[in-house]
Amino acid sequence: MKVLVTGGCGYIGSHTCVELLDSGYDVVVVDNLSNSKEDVIDKIETITGKKVKFYKEDICNKDKMNEIFTSEKIDAVIHFAGFKAVGESVAKPLMYYRNNIDSTLTLLEVMKEHNCKKIVFSSSATVYGKPASLPITEDFPLQTTNPYGSTKLMIEMILNDLYISDNDWSIAILRYFNPIGAHKSGLIGENPNGIPNNLMPYIVKVANKELQELSVFGNDYDTIDGTGVRDYIHVVDLAKGHIKAIEKVTKDKGIDKYNLGTGKGYSVLQIINTFKTVNNIDVPYKIVDRRPGDIDACYASTKKANDVLNWHAELEIEEMCRDAWNFVNKNR
Repeated sequence: MKVLVTGGCGYIGSHTCVELLDSGYDVVVVDNLSNSKEDVIDKIETITGKKVKFYKEDICNKDKMNEIFTSEKIDAVIHFAGFKAVGESVAKPLMYYRNNIDSTLTLLEVMKEHNCKKIVFSSSATVYGKPASLPITEDFPLQTTNPYGSTKLMIEMILNDLYISDNDWSIAILRYFNPIGAHKSGLIGENPNGIPNNLMPYIVKVANKELQELSVFGNDYDTIDGTGVRDYIHVVDLAKGHIKAIEKVTKDKGIDKYNLGTGKGYSVLQIINTFKTVNNIDVPYKIVDRRPGDIDACYASTKKANDVLNWHAELEIEEMCRDAWNFVNKNR
């Protein structure tokens, strides 16, 4: 079975490619490399001992996507490609709406034209906005607090309408919580271009002395220590969730949504202190103002993914911190 992975050179996409290849799937990657590097393909192949077909293309380019689908005979798609920084989306909303929505519409149009109707979509816990209670279940009301989250919610709505119009589609929407960590080989991990937008790559750049100190955005939230609480999940556990989702859409038609997290919440300071302890290294930080759009706490109920997909997160926060630092040390 051949799976197209959009954004497959990115952080979550690359780890999912590894799990797909290890599970016996053929993998085709389309990535415009706007926030990733092409050498990730070589690293995926080194880890797995298997080849990946790579196209450096923007999925907004419908002609090129049609060429790829025609030549590769794609069976299913995992759609990661898209801009993903909350703060940047608040500053540049039109860029986020244009890129994330247009690319998905183009992809779905091409899939329909080629009768490829199996897709796993990379959504986000941001579609829940500020939850009224915790843990968050998939039937919670949906609302957003930033343009990034709004693009994810709009795409979920598009997918719902698509399925209503044509029940031959098989769609799994995966609502991620906060992936961190790296592959145990140290070959692939989170390495964004420029100043990181997410916590863990910022921590490792400070630990590695590439940046002077970490900015902790707010210490007056209604949480255990005043810093934001999130459900952090090891990226390898998250990647394995996509294998379960591909199995689901291959077997059953329909559309459904699944939370992928651990069901546990950790504060920013708890992550920093765990990272310092397991890696025996200092991480200087300073408290700064909150970022627009951020919420106090967010963690998942994973019962549905456990029961329906037979998926469980297995790796603990210590392994997430250790593997993230191992990736940096292997790639200095």
